[in-house]
Amino acid sequence: QVNFVVCQLFALLAAIWFRTYLRSSKTSCFIRHVVATLLGLYLALFCFGWYALHFLVQSGISYCIMIIIGVENMHKYCFLFALGYLTVCQITRVYIFDYGQYSADFSGPMMIITQKITSLAYEIHDGMFRKDEELTSSQRGLAVRRMPSLLEYLSYNCNFMGILAGPLCSYKDYISFIEGRSHHLAQSGENGKEVQYERAEPSPNVAVTQKLLVCGLSLLFHLTISNTLPVEYNIDENFQATASWPTKVIYLYISLLAARPKYYFAWTLADAINNAAGFGFRGYDENGTARWDLISNLRIQQIEMSTSFKMFLDNWNIQTALWLKRVCYERATVSPTIQTFFLSAIWHGVYPGYYLTFLTGVVMTLAARAMRNNFRHYFIKPPQLKLLYDVITWIVTQIAISYTVVPFVLLSVKPSFMFYSSWYYCLHIAGILVLLLLPVKKTQRGKNTQENAQLARSKKSDERENSLGQNSFSTTNNVCNQNQEIASRHSSLKQ
Repeated sequence: QVNFVVCQLFALLAAIWFRTYLRSSKTSCFIRHVVATLLGLYLALFCFGWYALHFLVQSGISYCIMIIIGVENMHKYCFLFALGYLTVCQITRVYIFDYGQYSADFSGPMMIITQKITSLAYEIHDGMFRKDEELTSSQRGLAVRRMPSLLEYLSYNCNFMGILAGPLCSYKDYISFIEGRSHHLAQSGENGKEVQYERAEPSPNVAVTQKLLVCGLSLLFHLTISNTLPVEYNIDENFQATASWPTKVIYLYISLLAARPKYYFAWTLADAINNAAGFGFRGYDENGTARWDLISNLRIQQIEMSTSFKMFLDNWNIQTALWLKRVCYERATVSPTIQTFFLSAIWHGVYPGYYLTFLTGVVMTLAARAMRNNFRHYFIKPPQLKLLYDVITWIVTQIAISYTVVPFVLLSVKPSFMFYSSWYYCLHIAGILVLLLLPVKKTQRGKNTQENAQLARSKKSDERENSLGQNSFSTTNNVCNQNQEIASRHSSLKQ
């Protein structure tokens, strides 16, 4: 852990140097790729020793799979290999070497590299194999239209800014940063084509300073308070026997609240490192202020003030949530929520507590969605009723989140079940009852999926008509009518 913090501080200094002396306007992309990669591998070697070779092995074999298999199926094989290799490393570390030692182990960076390998494989598959009309708007925006070189691939996976703690970023965003296009603005030119024009590169100094301040406060909170409020005290026999229910609820919330600053520290520092190098610029807000949250991994205020399970998950480990959505949720055909939580559990590791947390999370997410869909519209007006609703849902959300993630911290089966049994599995039972008793509405994702399927079938029908050589006039009319139907469907979806 000391090595990790030292390496991240070194990476922060290296990022400032990288942005100052290796600007894209003065330095070739080749040099920037080489320096970013070599610095990243050096930090990995310093922090993890020869275990860092796993990073190169995982990336190298995945690249070979991409080249050999081809764009049609490489995303599947890359996904299976990268996730499988990560799982094997986690099994050997946990069950052979140091079970129960939750520390900055070498599988942590491999988790980020696994995200990058699988994300890029799907983005290349979308960009080089699938048709544009088959893609969602986000998939079209992220699609990669050419195969990366080996240097670009290694630079993306192993650069010094994100090799130790991430966060995940899209390949196109990273290449835009290396090539110095991340601060360019798009403007419509002649014939409707998009033209990029250069604008002065904004300074990240204010954003970096603010994030380092958050890091300092989070670290101070963790060192002074977190250790005095251990999550393990929730299963202390004396505490369980003597504490009242309100005391148990309050301590559960406070102990999990105190466990979060270490994540705030690590993720905010990683974000600051990328910003210091000039990466992470999203654009300007309505006031003309530069936004440096393109790859931010959390929004602390929204986390602590969450009034729904979804709001918490959307603001916690943001880039991982986006990865799960892009490679699993959007592409799953059956039970996307269950598949997504299961993938998240496998990716996090092999401790039983992870699986207990994510299985509980499935129930909590579905139950919270059902409650929100069935009751929220009754509490929108007047403002006083909306405020009361927000207060109640904040309390319920914070308790449910704390209840759900206790096994994630305790790791093992026995203490996790000790905790849940001390609470009589009350939230599990409540969640199941909600799912059994309340009607579940079809989600917008389901509607969009069905709509896309209809559009795809319509397009295939048109293609078959054209191939049969039917009358061109009638075919034109069919296509025009189809376009009108598609436009009306899209407008209805937007509404």
